[in-house]
Amino acid sequence: MGGSTMLDNYDFSDSRPNPYVKRERKAVTMNLDATAIDYFKNLAAETGIPYQNLINLYLVQCARENKRLMFA
Repeated sequence: MGGSTMLDNYDFSDSRPNPYVKRERKAVTMNLDATAIDYFKNLAAETGIPYQNLINLYLVQCARENKRLMFA
């Protein structure tokens, strides 16, 4: 059986912290307006990106830009 083998010891002296650890994701359940879901599903069909990912990308952008809702 060819292939790689496990080493007894590994050298982590040049390792660094994971830069993506801040981007931890959590599963949540939420009720969304059907219009919003349809919007992101249509956008998903255009882009090939799953609509849940698009919603997450939009929310992350809002958080990064510190956007606030405007109430009429």
